[in-house]
Amino acid sequence: MISDHQYGKAKPYRYVLRQSRENMRHSLLMIVTLTVVFAGSISGQQIARDPRYPRHWWTPIVDPKKPDWEIMPQEAAEGEVILSKRHELGLLSNFAPTPFVFHGKRYASLEGFWQMMKYPEAPDDPRAKFSGLEWKYTRDQVAQMVSFEANHAGAMASDNMAKMGITWVSFEGKRFEYKPAVPGEHYKLIVAATWEKVKQNPEVKKVLLSTGDLILKPDHHQEPNAPAAWAYYEILMQIRTELQKSERPDQSRPLSTFELRAPILI
Repeated sequence: MISDHQYGKAKPYRYVLRQSRENMRHSLLMIVTLTVVFAGSISGQQIARDPRYPRHWWTPIVDPKKPDWEIMPQEAAEGEVILSKRHELGLLSNFAPTPFVFHGKRYASLEGFWQMMKYPEAPDDPRAKFSGLEWKYTRDQVAQMVSFEANHAGAMASDNMAKMGITWVSFEGKRFEYKPAVPGEHYKLIVAATWEKVKQNPEVKKVLLSTGDLILKPDHHQEPNAPAAWAYYEILMQIRTELQKSERPDQSRPLSTFELRAPILI
């Protein structure tokens, strides 16, 4: 049984509880109001996008399943565009199924070309003879892969390279460093293969030229101090400049040379 003394002490508690609920409702109302104001402020400070280009290149995408590596289209700064795989600019990605012939051999994608250089070229290749390694695919099989399949095949090959303690890859029997401090043979091959991809795929060339003078940016976070060959967006901008000059010689900027320089990394 509750005494009058106990009941008397309960009255202030109910009063405090009622006041707490009222304060909570007031706080929630303030949060909602501030959220709306903040959202309006953000929308009012949106980055200006050049109207000459398709608006969907920057359309905000909210994807709860977005992988950690991805940079979304809306993250581009003013004057930039992300080469997102979520729209047609994804054709410029190394992952895209854009077949080309290079040195007389067909490759299904630039990624396939890139990753196959990690695989043994012949039975007497040190990579093929090294004890305890498993090569799940052949070099020719990787050359015909695209997208994440080619990338995953390359990751397995990188593991084998680490087990061997080697840092070189090869092309047509010639070995060279995979990640040199100064751009070298690997970079030259990637630039040349990228040129062939653009020249042999009209749609790729069309999409590249459609980016005009925008600064191209990758759709994925890159490793710190990545070698020059990793900056495919820089290579594509060099190619774009030369294509623009050849198509509009009277309006283009001076022809840029393919000097072996380090890219601007972000």
